[in-house]
Amino acid sequence: MRTRTLALAAASGAALLSAATLTPAAQAHPVSGAVTTAAAPRADSGAADRAGTGVEEGSVSAADLLAEVTSCSQISNGKYRTDEETSATVPVCGKNGAVFWKADMDIDCDGQVTTACNENTDPWFQDDTAFHTSGDKPLNAEKLPYVVVPSSSSIWNYSNAGIKGGGVVAVIYNNKVEYAVVGDTGPNKIIGEASYATAKALGIDPDPETGGAESGVTYILFKNSKVSPIESHSAAVTAGEALAKQFIQNN
Repeated sequence: MRTRTLALAAASGAALLSAATLTPAAQAHPVSGAVTTAAAPRADSGAADRAGTGVEEGSVSAADLLAEVTSCSQISNGKYRTDEETSATVPVCGKNGAVFWKADMDIDCDGQVTTACNENTDPWFQDDTAFHTSGDKPLNAEKLPYVVVPSSSSIWNYSNAGIKGGGVVAVIYNNKVEYAVVGDTGPNKIIGEASYATAKALGIDPDPETGGAESGVTYILFKNSKVSPIESHSAAVTAGEALAKQFIQNN
């Protein structure tokens, strides 16, 4: 697996998303596809309770989700590169209630300093993420499954598409589904990156320098969804299962 370029890290991190008032329980909205989930504000163990089990996160299979994203209705004004040195081949595609793309997976270890994610393990390490925990701290890439979205540009503006910090993402690889949140932003011309915890849960080498997956990763981001607190992986799973079922019903 090739390493990330310095440009990848240099463009990471964006302004914090302001906190929103959330409902006390998950609510599904059949028209918009939105689910807002609130959970007790605690530090979740991230993927630890599910990572490495080799089982799917929820009741919706990878095959059922992938069956809904076989064709692309491009909503981005152009296409993205998967790395600085590659050509632009990846579009952002639109579906009812979601956007998606199919790309590689680079490893994001940015955020809180941990045993696996720090300046010694990651040459591009930054101690911040675009979106913060309920306690206003950077996210923990080693523990929390999160996905990186490209910073807004003329190619695509994620916020205009209903994608928010803390939004729910279904990440699919090798017939496994991992629910994550939108946790960081990256370069505005590169796509295909997720946290150490996301990779580990999917059986992908999570090493930030040499790990990742060259291809075969599908990212489905559910519009107008948000997990609170963002650091609760269990809340993301609960919302993700509801959104995934709704996504299949509505497409």
